[in-house]
Amino acid sequence: MKKIIWIIIAAVVILIITMAFFDIFNHSGQSIASSPGGAIKIVAAEDFYGNVAQQIGGDKVSVASILSDPNVDPHEYESSVQDGVAITNANIVIENGLEYDTWMDKLMSASPNSNRIVITAGDVAPDVLMDNPHVWYGIDNISAIAGAIEAALAKTDPADAVLFQTNLAAFNASLVPITVEMANIRTQYAGTAVGLTETIYLYQTEPMGLGVLTPFNFAKAIAEGNDPSAQDVNTANQQITQKKISVLIYNSQTVTPITTNLQNEAIANGIPVVPVTETMPPADTYQSWMTAELNALQAALAKSQ
Repeated sequence: MKKIIWIIIAAVVILIITMAFFDIFNHSGQSIASSPGGAIKIVAAEDFYGNVAQQIGGDKVSVASILSDPNVDPHEYESSVQDGVAITNANIVIENGLEYDTWMDKLMSASPNSNRIVITAGDVAPDVLMDNPHVWYGIDNISAIAGAIEAALAKTDPADAVLFQTNLAAFNASLVPITVEMANIRTQYAGTAVGLTETIYLYQTEPMGLGVLTPFNFAKAIAEGNDPSAQDVNTANQQITQKKISVLIYNSQTVTPITTNLQNEAIANGIPVVPVTETMPPADTYQSWMTAELNALQAALAKSQ
């Protein structure tokens, strides 16, 4: 009987040691994608990057986006413990950089991981405007960022590299209608004067040839959560009351009494207002989000003529 008991004890010990070995192996920095049935864990600071990552990774990835509420001003976001846990377990992290989401660097510093791949969009984007971190609004930029995501996925999961390449090609093809619509707007409305409450849309107004009259320092101050100078506020107001602009493009996520006043003045003066957001509406994809805003802009420009 004692011999049987010792055999049972020995078997239990071996089982415990075996389980401990596999636990150490699974947490030793090996990619989760290397385990059968495992998904590559991606954490994106903003939901549009998360959406692009999902499109490239397909069912091989599990994506969590931290900023995903279009009713919240991204500039006022404060990170949480839950966000820190997600980043700790991530294989790939996507941040914007350019001092837009500095809280991401703090979260990653609090949970170092030499095996984690970090993609900083601002470092990847080929067209970065001065004092303007909103690189995802540039179509060439988002294509380059998608390419960086594909490369990170292929490095993490080489067995599915062809799938990621195929998905990237499909993503880039889906951007073509957006660039075509921008080209059409440029053909019809280049030189049309517009106003901005924030710098975010400069990544599209410039390629479309629209004439932004709003003082840059006004839009930059609003984007950074600061009060613009009284002179710039007065200039922006006069551009509306004197109907020097045909359309006001309004960031509905960065709202202040000053921007609300501009919106109200535009409506009172019969100037179309086109709302845009910094983060992607929950039901959209990156492509449908950009397309919807361009459609609204095109309709407003047509109405203003």
